[in-house]
Amino acid sequence: MAETLLKPLKAGLIGSGIQASLTPAMHMKEGAAQGLDYDYELIDLVKLNASPADLARLIGDAEARGLAGLNITHPCKQLVIPLLGELSPEARALGAVNTVVLKDGQRFGHNTDWWGFAESFRRGLPQADLSAAVQLGAGGAGVATAYAILTLGLKRLTVFDREHERAVDLAKTMSALFPGASVAAGNDLEAAMNGASGLIHATPTGMAKYPGVPLPPELLEPGHWVAEIVYFPLETELLRQARQRGCRTLDGGGMAVFQAVGAFRLITGRDPDAGRMLAHFKTMTT
Repeated sequence: MAETLLKPLKAGLIGSGIQASLTPAMHMKEGAAQGLDYDYELIDLVKLNASPADLARLIGDAEARGLAGLNITHPCKQLVIPLLGELSPEARALGAVNTVVLKDGQRFGHNTDWWGFAESFRRGLPQADLSAAVQLGAGGAGVATAYAILTLGLKRLTVFDREHERAVDLAKTMSALFPGASVAAGNDLEAAMNGASGLIHATPTGMAKYPGVPLPPELLEPGHWVAEIVYFPLETELLRQARQRGCRTLDGGGMAVFQAVGAFRLITGRDPDAGRMLAHFKTMTT
């Protein structure tokens, strides 16, 4: 047993412009707390002067160097799928992978983003009214949050995106997966917000690089709950505006942590301490 505990474990994150990622620190801190010799590296396309076309080579190199698993982020979550042997049902349904387990020469693709949002929502907005919600954003993150909120029992979801066709495509995908719910692409944001109990924000607006709010703040009412996916900064302008108007709010930190909780479990085969990982995340973001 002691030999297993001391065996070095290696993992990594593949993506573009990921030097500020908190994922390595979360994984290695939890690994150390569990007695693992756990090294987690960044495989940054920008830093390596590489492109998504190099993904197959980078994964092959990771396997050759003995990595036990990889996290996958923008812009590779969809591109990685043809390079994998097996997909979890959720990864297949979402058409996106954020965790790859490398074991016995096989590559297993998973998606822990949706579970990360669902777990954060369950804990952070208990008893939230799930009769109707508006979602802003139909990209990779939006697919995960839509799947998560519908899994939690949302009855009606209206999706908006700058590229309307993306919202239409997401609505079609989710309608097929959740026939008991009503999912549609929206055209009138004000009307949708008037009939909604909550708002999910799944675009980059509010990040340090993309300041601002994703909708007119006057559309927020005290009865709305507001769930954010942006976590850098943790306190976005949307959340500030929502709180000022009396809304219940959920920041993006929980999704970031719980997707890492799920990935840690898959890569290491061990149950992480979610509370410990949340506490560590808070020390890095406050």
